[in-house]
Amino acid sequence: MIYGYARVSTVGQDLEAQIQQLEANGVQKIYSEKFTGTKKERPEFTQLLDVLQSGDTLIITKLDRFARSTVDAITTVKELFSRGVRIHVLNMGIIEDTVTGRLILTIFSGFAEFERDMIVERTQEGKAIAKQKEGFKEGRPKSYTEKQLNHAVILLDSNSYNEVAAITGISKSTLIREIRKRKS
Repeated sequence: MIYGYARVSTVGQDLEAQIQQLEANGVQKIYSEKFTGTKKERPEFTQLLDVLQSGDTLIITKLDRFARSTVDAITTVKELFSRGVRIHVLNMGIIEDTVTGRLILTIFSGFAEFERDMIVERTQEGKAIAKQKEGFKEGRPKSYTEKQLNHAVILLDSNSYNEVAAITGISKSTLIREIRKRKS
């Protein structure tokens, strides 16, 4: 059987491109999830590993979808090789259980880990620079101004949450949070 695995790191990202690539390469059963690759325990990936058996092929689009580090990639691939599972990384080719195949896996997984570490480092640098700027506030910007929230709270004196939400465009849950915040 030919299995595929697709993963994106956040809920906001889309799996569709990976799924289309897997389907175009003859995958019969796809396991997919929106789960960070930094965690070793990924529910769908764990389930996939449990069903793979001798003669099966695992197809993934890129090595970084599969493993979180070089050591993790090598360990997982060795374990799959010992069970007779073939591995095909679409942007790399088939990983063979040979000296050369294991060398290529090690090199490519090293590059994937390096790339991920560089992204983290650049993010940290950007955040450090941003923190030095006056008026920096960490996190998502506020959706509503203090004036808008004050107006909504005043409207709540004579209207229901749903009515105020309809008038102001501020969701009921945001209004409830704002009231709780002001009471504490």
